[in-house]
Amino acid sequence: MYTNPYMMYDMDLLEKSLAGINLAVQGEQEDELFYDYLISIAPTDDEKKIIASIRDDERGHNKMFRYIYKSITGVDVPPGNDEEFVKPISYLDGIKKALFGELGAVERYREIRRGLPSTMYRDLLFNIITDEIKHSSKYNYLFTLNSHNMLKDMRYGEA
Repeated sequence: MYTNPYMMYDMDLLEKSLAGINLAVQGEQEDELFYDYLISIAPTDDEKKIIASIRDDERGHNKMFRYIYKSITGVDVPPGNDEEFVKPISYLDGIKKALFGELGAVERYREIRRGLPSTMYRDLLFNIITDEIKHSSKYNYLFTLNSHNMLKDMRYGEA
């Protein structure tokens, strides 16, 4: 445990937080391709706008994560392995993947927040976490909307 008169934090938790930040930014390219693909197949302009707003928030989150990492370590987040983008089976499947991705991010980011050494960094993570919750609500809306439309189309023989 590191101690000074102004702050106290656990170095093991800090190391876990930094590793979590590293992982959070590693999937950046795959996430960008995934969101752009969902935008390209979204059935309405309103849905495209919703997904684009989420993608734009995620770009900001990555900048914040990189800022936190560099502020604490003095170095940039190391480059990661390029992950290959895999198209979802359908738009609805992609929305479901995105929804559960956002919920998973909330859990991971709470752990990152726990080990950060100052309230400034923890406040940044709080903002990111609340955005992720907001994103999951938006994806839940899109999933519900499209599930309903799919059922309606099936009922009336339009599928």
